[in-house]
Amino acid sequence: MSDAPNEGGLTVRIAPSVGSFDAAEWNALGGNDNPFVSHEFLTAMEDSGSVGPGTGWEPAPIVITDEGGKLLAAMPSYAKGHSQGEYVFDHSWADAWHRAGGRYYPKLQIAAPFTPATGPRLLLSDPSLAPHLLKGAEAVCLQNAMSSAHATFIADDQIALFEAGGWLTRSDIQFHWFNRNYTSFEDFLGALSSRKRKDLRKERAAATQGLTIRHLTGADIREAHWDAFWVFYQDTGSRKWGSPYLTREAFSLLGERMGDRIVLILAYDGSEAIAGALNFAGKEALYGRYWGCTREVRFLHFELCYYQAIDIAIARRLARVEAGAQGGHKLARGYEPVQTLSAHWIADPGFRAAVADFLERERAGVASDQLYLGSRTPFRKD
Repeated sequence: MSDAPNEGGLTVRIAPSVGSFDAAEWNALGGNDNPFVSHEFLTAMEDSGSVGPGTGWEPAPIVITDEGGKLLAAMPSYAKGHSQGEYVFDHSWADAWHRAGGRYYPKLQIAAPFTPATGPRLLLSDPSLAPHLLKGAEAVCLQNAMSSAHATFIADDQIALFEAGGWLTRSDIQFHWFNRNYTSFEDFLGALSSRKRKDLRKERAAATQGLTIRHLTGADIREAHWDAFWVFYQDTGSRKWGSPYLTREAFSLLGERMGDRIVLILAYDGSEAIAGALNFAGKEALYGRYWGCTREVRFLHFELCYYQAIDIAIARRLARVEAGAQGGHKLARGYEPVQTLSAHWIADPGFRAAVADFLERERAGVASDQLYLGSRTPFRKD
């Protein structure tokens, strides 16, 4: 794969992997606040074989270094041979371009792999480097016959950098829970309508009857716990995606490298773990990622993925919970509709114009949906 050109004494290039950089050097660019762009997370994906040869996710981080080789800016990027594991769906774009005689794949994906969570996509020592990094991504696409570049789930404070570079913006809806200085789950329930308070209390009671819920973090997470969770993850992954994205080794590496930023919630019936949910903690948010079970218990999914996450966020004084992609059922449980943002660069001018027209119409629909969903939250109307 060809590198991007030099930019005024700076070298813009494709590195072989995130693992080719020192952890402190990578994280100094902004990878500490958000767990999914950290060196620890991204190298766990690489070293476990979750990304790399045969996966359709080939690591291709684009970086800027100075004359002395110091890392000044980076974007976690991947050469993609398909559109799986992204959660911003462009299959219709690929189909349209193929019907027009074009080749959509390979494309460049700027993202945290398999992770629909907002975060920085441009890791910068200085904001002035953003245009160089974006131009580097465009050059990589042109030099390697890639149809397009896609940066997904971009932090709100970075979308303007992509817009300034002429990238097309796209929006979608997720459901996030916001901590309005609640002191307990009961305090949060006090903000809901009377009927919803009763519903949530009944769900929690039914979900946990006869079960024990445990929170594990850091060194308390043992391989036996990951073995149990791997069974849960495989079951959910096979139903949702056809095959799981992460390998078993990925969970061990995540626990080893960033266990203090993980909260693994397990539900036990006696000594048997029957369900689990995996969360990552950032500086301001708790991110729910994976869930699974070996036994269906009514409301247990809501308990482990949504209510327990609220408990953790309140206890840790985190500002919000991001519970993953989609899921309108989260609305009734106090999770509110928010727009997520992505940015797209299309090499072919005609194809770009068609996508721009589609995105303009889509944005209007998303904004309308958000207003409607916002009116349906369970909070007291007074």
